[in-house]
Amino acid sequence: MAGDVDQGTDREEQPDPGGRGLGGPPSAAKRGSWITRALAALAVFAVVPVLAFGIKYYQDGQQLKRHEESLKILGAEGLFLFSSLDTDQDSYLSPEEFRPIAEKLTGITSPGEFEEEESHDPNGETLVLEATMQPLQMDSMTKSKDGFLGVTHSSLSGLRAWRAPATPSSTFSAGQFRVFLPPKNKHEVGDTWWVIPSELNIFTGYLPNNRYNPPPPKGKEVFLHSLLSMFHPRPFVKSRFAPQGTVACLRATSDFYYDIVFRVHAEFQLNEVPDFPFWFTPGQFTGNIIISKDASHVRHFHLYVPNDRPLNVDMEWLYGGSESSNMEVDIGFLPQLELLSSGPSTPPFVTDEEGRMVESRGPEPIHFVFEDIHWTAEVSQQEAQRHLGVTFYPFKKVSYLPLPEAFERAGAEHKLVHSIVLWGALDDQSCSGRTLRETVLESPPVLALLNHSFISSWSLVRELEHMQVCKNLVLGQKAQMHLEKYNFPVEMIVALPNGTIVHHINANSFLDETAMKPEEEDAAFSFSAGFEDPSTSTYMAFLKEALQRAEEFMQ
Repeated sequence: MAGDVDQGTDREEQPDPGGRGLGGPPSAAKRGSWITRALAALAVFAVVPVLAFGIKYYQDGQQLKRHEESLKILGAEGLFLFSSLDTDQDSYLSPEEFRPIAEKLTGITSPGEFEEEESHDPNGETLVLEATMQPLQMDSMTKSKDGFLGVTHSSLSGLRAWRAPATPSSTFSAGQFRVFLPPKNKHEVGDTWWVIPSELNIFTGYLPNNRYNPPPPKGKEVFLHSLLSMFHPRPFVKSRFAPQGTVACLRATSDFYYDIVFRVHAEFQLNEVPDFPFWFTPGQFTGNIIISKDASHVRHFHLYVPNDRPLNVDMEWLYGGSESSNMEVDIGFLPQLELLSSGPSTPPFVTDEEGRMVESRGPEPIHFVFEDIHWTAEVSQQEAQRHLGVTFYPFKKVSYLPLPEAFERAGAEHKLVHSIVLWGALDDQSCSGRTLRETVLESPPVLALLNHSFISSWSLVRELEHMQVCKNLVLGQKAQMHLEKYNFPVEMIVALPNGTIVHHINANSFLDETAMKPEEEDAAFSFSAGFEDPSTSTYMAFLKEALQRAEEFMQ
């Protein structure tokens, strides 16, 4: 057919300007050029890591040299003090870094350069908070006497001097409390959210101990820093150890109000230079706020350190001249540390019957009458606290009951009691089982086995000692059996409902067993049922062996 192209005939190739035919291979010249560019690129990629390594090697060498020179000039303790002020670790003190020394020598405190908060309505409502405290009971510590191990007179000087709140009373605008309001996607009762997120975990480690002054707070940290500063002038809004931060839970809601329960992990630095740092870490701060949904009115605010256990504060202090120096540790009891609103927030002015402005905070303040709040949805305080605990600690997906209740439940359900005995609380920051709870106890296989076959509990040694001499002889005997097996710092115990111990392992022995040795890598990890780390497999073996031993005891 005229005009049809013969598909069988060859078409003349038309070279393109770049040296390629239509669909043909590149010319020899083009191939050579491309290869040259490729080799040049590869050379660059090869040189960059070598160059980076060389720069890093040089910088490390210079840093080591500066460190050796500083150590020679200042000595170990002098270098420690210098390093604690040198926050950016560049071996130079800027005026901002030198400020703590200047304030110490002159007695003049300059205002902190905190991030500017939201502008507040001068005509908005204000809330008065009052701070109260009862000092730590020194006899609750085991190492509180001068000369005991790492205890010197100077190491406890800040603790002994802290007898009252830094600011007994302070006024805040109602709008400042909006930091506690839930985000848009958290509107159901029981929902939790991070007010101040934690930035640490088991992999990142912890923050350094050789510090005296907290970093400038940012964002929502600014207001929380202001609250904690009523107790002591040096609060650290983010603690050295995970989990840090602040978590809130929506406990109840009405048409106009929220009732929000919250928990804060923060700590204080009690010593000043030249004394070595002394860290005072309450197990937790907890509290609640009743606030209008637009944050224009605060009905109630309460923040406090729980005192329902015989030990509720962890204390750690350095007694050497460097970050690597030994830390001494003790736990004690703090009877009271709390902030409480004196009443609901009130406006600065109100109008009288004739419409005239009247100052509400004059010599004779006006007494306001507030409407009752009808909650349209709510969960119990206990349930809200449980949600907070699980958000901070995934291991609490297993219910940990008080020991008497655990034995009672185990007898009713024909299960074993999985009990952990330790010096400090397992579910707050006064903990001696930090590694345990952040690894094996939150492992999914361990959680599943504990939920299926055990009733779990944890107890302070101090609580078991009290239980041992209580009027309930049966319970006292069970406590005694636990104490007979306990070795410092943490003991994991499995018992029958009648208190008989069928298996136990000390935390230090457990950690030794799970320590990875190069020649044991193949044995330490199991891929038969998915990835399983050494601690998980070891703890699973511990629990399963306890179940087998229980059968023998039953027989």
